[in-house]
Amino acid sequence: MNSFLELKNISKNFGTKKKIKVLNKLSYNFKKGKVYSLMGPSGSGKSTLLNLISLIDRPTNGSIKFNNTQINFNENNKNDIFRAKKIGIVYQQNNLLQDFTALENLYLASLSIDENKKIALSKAEKLIKKIGLSSRSNHYPSQLSGGESQRIAIARAIINDPDIILADEPTGSLDIKTAKNIFALLNNQKKPNRLIIFATHNRFFAKKADYLLELTNGSIKTTY
Repeated sequence: MNSFLELKNISKNFGTKKKIKVLNKLSYNFKKGKVYSLMGPSGSGKSTLLNLISLIDRPTNGSIKFNNTQINFNENNKNDIFRAKKIGIVYQQNNLLQDFTALENLYLASLSIDENKKIALSKAEKLIKKIGLSSRSNHYPSQLSGGESQRIAIARAIINDPDIILADEPTGSLDIKTAKNIFALLNNQKKPNRLIIFATHNRFFAKKADYLLELTNGSIKTTY
């Protein structure tokens, strides 16, 4: 199986006067159809790495390739479209739009790549039913539990059928029972043509991935 995502000599520094090196010549190849867990101590660069892969941020040095095509970080509009169509992102704090209902959060995510309102609404309604939250469709994020919010966040991430799902500590703020349910929902999104990478501090969840990656001293290694 060929690599779908290739990171080559990725370095990321922060600061101007005193540079802080977070990632240092990191290289790794990710394959479609696999789930990767990313572990490491706080400050090791897990979130930074996910931000680079999602094209939200750019590396100080190094290159990123998807399907053997190298990303040009100066093509902001092109990269934004690529992210919207190909990458689904799940955050620890869900980042739902607070002024919109659960259904509207899904609807708007679909509408971002297809202006057909009827199709977007239909997709949102089907998906919210699939995750068992139809009864919460018209509730705002502040009216949802932590687990419900994360289920909506995962649904929002997958509504456009992305090639990549990136999750940054998606269960970090949840109790263990809810966390297990959320992880199961995330893990069930595995498909032959999809790559899933999730960062976690929880080794129990990390070990359920196809590959467990450890991020230390700015570099990455496969634990198994």
